Amino acid sequence: MTLEVQYAEAVDGETSGARAKRPVLHAYLDIAIVVVVLVATNLIAHFTTAWASIATVPIAAVVLLVLTRRRGLGWAELGLSPRHWRKGSLYALAAMGLVIGVVAIGAALPITRPFFMADRYATLSGALVASMIVIPLQTVIPEELAFRGVLQGTLGRVYGARGVFAAGSLMFGLWHIASSLGLTSGNKGLSGFLGGGVAGQVLGILGAVVATAAAGVVFTWLRRRSGSLIAPIALHWSLNGAGALAAAIVWHTTMA
Repeated sequence: MTLEVQYAEAVDGETSGARAKRPVLHAYLDIAIVVVVLVATNLIAHFTTAWASIATVPIAAVVLLVLTRRRGLGWAELGLSPRHWRKGSLYALAAMGLVIGVVAIGAALPITRPFFMADRYATLSGALVASMIVIPLQTVIPEELAFRGVLQGTLGRVYGARGVFAAGSLMFGLWHIASSLGLTSGNKGLSGFLGGGVAGQVLGILGAVVATAAAGVVFTWLRRRSGSLIAPIALHWSLNGAGALAAAIVWHTTMA
């Protein structure tokens, strides 16, 4: 083999290696961009104006979707492929039925009923509007699109299943720090269980992060199992929306 041939093969090997590394670097860059956008969104939504708290998360979810589509993420990677709608719907119905049943039992049992005593949903009409309009459009759909769609899709290009579960669920738990700052002060059951003051608030935040991270694991599993965002969206709405309605019913019947 001549020196010219050896040099040409070495150059070809280096070039192919560089090409192989480039997509990986691009994938890590995509993850970094998604994480930065999510952190900025969370801060703007919770620590600026009332209008920002309403519109920031939905807008950010759409922006992330557009960005990652332009970066080459397919509809299946985002959980939005039509071929998975049927399977996603079946998982959605099963998840909703299970959660609604558990919430109903929890609201009815005396030992767990105080945990539904949240003054945030003191009226049935307000809880109904929140459950059917505000929670799906402002929270559930945007968050699932951002986390189980965009973030999970970008993570899946670099990490295996364990990495996707761990990183995505941790991010989802941390996402709820800001929204849980006043968690114990507005919930009689939690304040009685965890106590008041700074210690109770810290325990409430830690509990919220752990609980939402655990929920993120289940959401991620549903997304991977069904291939569709329909299933985690349905479960997420069941937990938030059905919980809001149950809280309003418990508050109304207890305080009446």
